[in-house]
Amino acid sequence: MYYECDERAKELARYMIANKATVRKAAAVFKISKSTVHKDVSQRLQNIDYGLFLQMRELLGENLRERHIRGGIATKNKYERLRTKKE
Repeated sequence: MYYECDERAKELARYMIANKATVRKAAAVFKISKSTVHKDVSQRLQNIDYGLFLQMRELLGENLRERHIRGGIATKNKYERLRTKKE
C-alpha cells in the first residue's frame, strides 16, 4: 500500500513539474481527487524525495501566485462566449 502511494506521489510530481500542471489538472489526468494529489505532493513527497519536493513546492507557490490571473482569464472567456452566442 505505502509503496503504491510513494510511487504515485513521485509520478504526480514529475508530471506536474514537466507540464507545469495545476493540482486540478493532475487530478483529472490521473483520475484521483484533488485532495489526494495535494497530500501526495505537499506531504508524502517530503519524506520520499526531498529534492523533488522542493521543486514541487516552488511550482505550487507559483500556481498560488498566478491563481487570480487564471480566474480572471476564465471569467473573461466565459463572458466572451456568452456574447458570441447572443449575436
